[in-house]
Amino acid sequence: MSGVNEIRSTFLDYFRKEGHEVVASSPLVPRNDPTLMFTNAGMVQFKNVFTGLEKRPYSRATTAQKSVRAGGKHNDLDNVGYTARHLTFFEMLGNFSFGDYFKERAIELAWNLITREFGLKKDKLLVTVYHTDDEAAGYWKKIAGFSDDRIIRIPTSDNFWAMGDTGPCGPCSEIFIDRGEHIWGGPPGTPEEDGDRFLEFWNLVFMQYEQVTKDERIDLPRPSIDTGMGLERMASILQGVESVFETDLFRHLIEVASSALGRGPDADTVASFRVIADHLRSSCFLVADGVLPSNEGRGYVLRRIMRRAMRHAQLLGAGDPLMWRLVPALVREMGQAYPELARGEQMITETLKLEETRFRKTLVRGLGLLSEATEKLGAGDMLDGETAFKLYDTYGFPLDLTQDALRQRNISVDLAGFTNAMEQQKAEARKSWAGSGEAATETVWFPVREKNGASEFLGYETEQAEGLIQALVSDGKIVDSAAKGDAVAVVVNQTPFYGESGG
Repeated sequence: MSGVNEIRSTFLDYFRKEGHEVVASSPLVPRNDPTLMFTNAGMVQFKNVFTGLEKRPYSRATTAQKSVRAGGKHNDLDNVGYTARHLTFFEMLGNFSFGDYFKERAIELAWNLITREFGLKKDKLLVTVYHTDDEAAGYWKKIAGFSDDRIIRIPTSDNFWAMGDTGPCGPCSEIFIDRGEHIWGGPPGTPEEDGDRFLEFWNLVFMQYEQVTKDERIDLPRPSIDTGMGLERMASILQGVESVFETDLFRHLIEVASSALGRGPDADTVASFRVIADHLRSSCFLVADGVLPSNEGRGYVLRRIMRRAMRHAQLLGAGDPLMWRLVPALVREMGQAYPELARGEQMITETLKLEETRFRKTLVRGLGLLSEATEKLGAGDMLDGETAFKLYDTYGFPLDLTQDALRQRNISVDLAGFTNAMEQQKAEARKSWAGSGEAATETVWFPVREKNGASEFLGYETEQAEGLIQALVSDGKIVDSAAKGDAVAVVVNQTPFYGESGG
């Protein structure tokens, strides 16, 4: 029992037998948290349950939640392919208690699963707790038999979880495994903690407080549990490999890509194969959940992911669009657990094929210009920001692709110069826009649009959603508030209402 699909089903079955409702993964586009670009953790779909705004017919739940971290606060995009554990798409296994059991039972359930069901050796495991959480430390001693040196007390926010500046919060306990002296790194809390030897694979969050204000914290009337175990990390542990990209699912995807390319990975190309395998997953799942490539918002992040993979396919010598040819392999691997992949296979395939066909024209032109601009640069040099911006603005060559293309030559990009060139262009656009006919009477909308971006339309997938108010406009001016009876336009970041053509 070490395959990714077996691990997922074992986890869910275990908690089902322990009285938990098995809840399907929520979409990657959050409907109940407009502050998030993508669903990035298992608790997102239960946020309103934890805060008391929503009631469910169960008090215990377990999920395998599809998650993406490739934009905003949680952005692992640039690390993918070059580290052992970073992914843009991953699965978070979790168990949740909504005012039912608390610390002792949560630790007991976790310990029995990892030692009895998964068979991890006790002498390889250690945990962290928040430095003042004597209660959790005591339960680890009682249940796991850990001595004090296997229970590391951490005084930082690494072991204190908060939903935001206000709201539910509490200490947490992370479970680590020692993967052996042959891997560099030290235990948590040491100068070498960023190494890969000690791998954190499960975080147990004990939500017991509510942060009312910056200075006031009170006890929750019904303490709750929120946990998250990285499926890919657990697979790497159980399969005895040092990288998530060496697990069975990724091996299969890389083998299919190798077959399509007519070459396998070696020391110089392994990162490109890993980028393709990871980005294939995130691209397909995002399209399946209704996100399409565009130049704004979630669609722009999807386009960046797609084009980064397509750039690496080109580096590997792909003469024709590659990504769409790999979709059936992903559906075979993950379609049973996530049937939306199979339902959307045709749309996913066509979207990838069209995007890569278009991008190849941009890529050839952009790489040629980049080569000319950097022919006199060497390792340690920097490409000027104006040139990087010209590639982006005039030829559609994204900044991250310029950086990625120069990475192997150890050439960086002047980001300050790039930003300055972009601001100059925006200033020119504002002057031009504000003086053009009828548009001059609606100049308020340009700064609103520029500051907040476009409102994301969710109406194809849902008829109700939560939105974050980004601006109020009254009598052609931006206002801070509105009273009863005022006529105002409300700008939100996402909405199921269609704001044009009679919507």
